[in-house]
Amino acid sequence: QLKVVESGGGSVQAGGSLKLACVLSGGKLDSYPIGWFRQAPGKESEGISCISLTGANIDYSESVRGRFTISKDFAKNTVYLQMNNLQPEDTALYRCAIGTPWFTTRVCLLRNQYGDWGQGTQVTVIS
Repeated sequence: QLKVVESGGGSVQAGGSLKLACVLSGGKLDSYPIGWFRQAPGKESEGISCISLTGANIDYSESVRGRFTISKDFAKNTVYLQMNNLQPEDTALYRCAIGTPWFTTRVCLLRNQYGDWGQGTQVTVIS
């Protein structure tokens, strides 16, 4: 059974960095696209990054582009999200998700492109 589990969240001061991990089990990482989403209290879920099967195609939302970096480590079956220059508005629950068979890169930041979701890891950025 496919499953993803996130880790690496925590509390950090503005300007700091954090590296999130998304471990895939039940399948090979190069067989699935992976997306990262976040949701803050009172706000809609926001797709922030995605990565294709082999990692050749990557996308970011405008809110994180230039600060966050997504990558795949195939040996560890893990997707990472390196987050730099974190700001208070980045505070949210961060989740990774596995792309569906109908996944298309063009709309990879939309929730309906994903099936299995992790439970999330909390990121809190303080001033």
